[in-house]
Amino acid sequence: MHALTLVIVSLLVFALAYRYYSKFIITKVLVLNDAIPTPAHTLRDGKDYHPTNKYVLFGHHFAAISGAGPLVGPVLAAQFGFLPGYLWILIGAVLGGAVHDIVILFASVRMNGLSLTQLAKEHISGLAGVATGFAILFIIITALAGLALVVVNALNESIWATFTIAVTIPAALFVGLYMYKIRPGKLIEASLIGVSIVILGVIFGEPLSKTSIGSIFLLSKPALSIILPLYGLIASILPVWLLLCPRDYLSSYMKLGTIALLVIGICIANPKIHMPAVTQYIHGGGPIIPGKVWPFVCITIACGAISGFHSLIGSGTTPKMINKESDIRFIGYGAMLAEALVSVMALIAATVMLPGDYFAINLSPAAFAKLGLGTTQLAEIERMTGETLTGRAGGAVSLAAGMSLILSAIKGMKYLMGYWYHFAIMFEALFILTTVDTGTRVARYILQEILRPIHPKLASGTWLPGVILTGTIISFLWGYLVYFGEISTIWPMFGVANQLLATLALCIGTIFILRHSQKWYYCLITFIPAIFMFVTTFAAGIDNIFSNYLPKHNFQGNLNIILSVVMLLLVLIIFIESIRKSVAILVPIFTRT
Repeated sequence: MHALTLVIVSLLVFALAYRYYSKFIITKVLVLNDAIPTPAHTLRDGKDYHPTNKYVLFGHHFAAISGAGPLVGPVLAAQFGFLPGYLWILIGAVLGGAVHDIVILFASVRMNGLSLTQLAKEHISGLAGVATGFAILFIIITALAGLALVVVNALNESIWATFTIAVTIPAALFVGLYMYKIRPGKLIEASLIGVSIVILGVIFGEPLSKTSIGSIFLLSKPALSIILPLYGLIASILPVWLLLCPRDYLSSYMKLGTIALLVIGICIANPKIHMPAVTQYIHGGGPIIPGKVWPFVCITIACGAISGFHSLIGSGTTPKMINKESDIRFIGYGAMLAEALVSVMALIAATVMLPGDYFAINLSPAAFAKLGLGTTQLAEIERMTGETLTGRAGGAVSLAAGMSLILSAIKGMKYLMGYWYHFAIMFEALFILTTVDTGTRVARYILQEILRPIHPKLASGTWLPGVILTGTIISFLWGYLVYFGEISTIWPMFGVANQLLATLALCIGTIFILRHSQKWYYCLITFIPAIFMFVTTFAAGIDNIFSNYLPKHNFQGNLNIILSVVMLLLVLIIFIESIRKSVAILVPIFTRT
């Protein structure tokens, strides 16, 4: 099997899904209508509600939803072989993830940009609304910790990557001011200036890393674990048009550009997939993921196939900036398919490595020795990149190694493997960080809604003390988990939490369709994925508690058990309430017929 075959099949599946399935959803199920003004116009406040060009908003939305999941998840799941992850990405994204995203985005736009919590309260019940609020709070804090921890591991003592990431912040501030204050509406000018600044950051980051000045950007894991939550706090407080949206928009150029470069590299080099279609680990006992291929492939590859985190963006920042309803298809369904393509690229990057090299990177030397495998190209890759790759678990390093193998296979690029490796590390950090800042802002929205009964001003996005207080609480909570957590404990909980949130969102989407669609059976587009995700994530969550956390016998393990149990119980409440509401809606329909 060659990589080009997987790429071509993926592009064909995604193109057909966008052309036909998304068309069915927007014309029959949701029925988009540009004559209905969006909340970006009716509630425009210049801070959160702001009509935005659909291409700029696509950049923000794609950057916000595309975090560590589509990059790291497929790399870790490659231990099962390339086929299980590949099939899950294609099927999950087309029938689950993209449907999940477009339905929640549409529902929020029609409900004045309300969050998932308020959507649950309006469409299911007051109990479901309360449970949803607390479930999202638990889940998003866990998700932010998982995403941020990957950023910390990628940027740890990497001057080039840290410098480039730092450059995107003033670039975004300038683009925001230029596009909305200095020369309003001049999107192309602002884009050219902003992208040029980011590219200069990439170019000068490499030579800067070899100078004494570059030591300023040499940051340890503890330092990064403090700096990232502080950045998340600032990004969650500033007006959305000033930093968050333009930074995500600029980052999307780097993200999509790099993925396009990978596609071109695969088309030219057409590397062979060395990982078998399935390995002996599909039955469990794998060295990276100890469980069976089901349910763990579905929670390890989270964002690339279906992601509950997307529902927070789709009912958070994005619906408040939709200019007209017809933009929802491109942004909601289209961005998810773009992210699925990213996952396919990450899976290919992991599986073009020989199995021995792959496991040597993703396992400790002691664990790797037990497999009885040997390395083939790893010593040469380490020599070419100038980095020690053995035992660098977590997925980020093996992804960068795989990407550098593909890009350096292009004619004339062989001796640039070191450059491509460090570029890939920077790319991964940039890819993930945009999700962290948007996620912090969305979590602030959720916490403000929960605190509304204490004082109405706390729910206001314009009352600065309340914004600072809630933003600080959120940043501290996920920052604490990052500072004291490890990828082996945080990532599995992130996967379960993320997919539990997807289950919750699909339940809400099902009730919304039942109440607003002309035909009741249209709700099956969300109900069937909801049932599958409910069973899958509960099975994975329970297995995670007994096989991963209980054996640790420490505070962090006990904390993870408590968080996992609370999340499972809250989602169970919401699921039962959704079934009850569905029956209440359907009984009169069937009685009449």
